[in-house]
Amino acid sequence: MNDTLQTALEKAKHYCAYQERCHSEVRDKLYSLGLHRNQVEPLLTQLIEENYLNEERFATAYAGGKFRIKQWGKEKIKYALKQKRISDYCIRKALASISNIDYNKTFNTVADKKLATLKSEKNIFIKKRKIKDFLQQRGFELNLINDYLKEI
Repeated sequence: MNDTLQTALEKAKHYCAYQERCHSEVRDKLYSLGLHRNQVEPLLTQLIEENYLNEERFATAYAGGKFRIKQWGKEKIKYALKQKRISDYCIRKALASISNIDYNKTFNTVADKKLATLKSEKNIFIKKRKIKDFLQQRGFELNLINDYLKEI
């Protein structure tokens, strides 16, 4: 392995060690270092073999972080992971790692906060529409939203 590839590999290892990365992020990083496809793929393989790169681990960490910190719903998380070219299998594993109890608790907290901001809205249909739009934008499932709206 020549010096350029060795340097690129060390940078990629550091990049992966800093935080979990998906394959597409690391691939883009290697291309940004001026490498070509025939150089990038063997490096990616080596990073996977040395466990610097693990897509399932990335997806689980990503989903957990977006859920806990940004309070995203599963639909939004799934879409974001698809944008990062994560496999459907890894997406399903990541979403399954979110506890249903925590998920429902977070959903209710987010919905109740939004409802509290709409106290001055007198028209119940407009109020429900605003809550529905907000929760859909956050990525929560339509069946959860509709069940919540029936309670209002």
